[in-house]
Amino acid sequence: MKSVEAAMVAYARHFGESENDWAVAGLLHDFDYERYPNDAHAADAEHPAEGVRHLRSLGVSDEICQAILGHAHYTGVARETRMAKTLFAVDELCGLITAAALVRPSKSVLDLEASSVKKRMKDKAFARGVSREDVILGAQELGVELEPHIAFVIEAMRARADEIGLRGTVAA
Repeated sequence: MKSVEAAMVAYARHFGESENDWAVAGLLHDFDYERYPNDAHAADAEHPAEGVRHLRSLGVSDEICQAILGHAHYTGVARETRMAKTLFAVDELCGLITAAALVRPSKSVLDLEASSVKKRMKDKAFARGVSREDVILGAQELGVELEPHIAFVIEAMRARADEIGLRGTVAA
């Protein structure tokens, strides 16, 4: 979740949006997942709906709540805002980038290139829990080309490599 937060903050800065609000969406989008996993992607799933109910009770903004609901396409909630589209676009991608970094000898995002991640996407056995379709659809919905999008998210994760545990053995 910290990698998604990092990507959301970087995109908020890029788009001139509220870094704080986008950070909250990135950090909290899956906070209820361990309690309410939805491996079947059922429309009546508790995740992320239960989490959003709790966030609303705490006064979290509707924009953040809608983005969190929209990041799971099985909810049927349309991604209408730039925040919602971005959260969807970075969520699965951060998982793929993390997996790609961890299989490198350096175990680092610091020496990872977008072309390597794109190549890994073609291997269906690699990080098989990551939906390649969602990675591609996310970039399309955001209106960006896939490889520059991957590079942008890698840069966001590099900036927080220590915090997200992906500094590895590469010298800074």
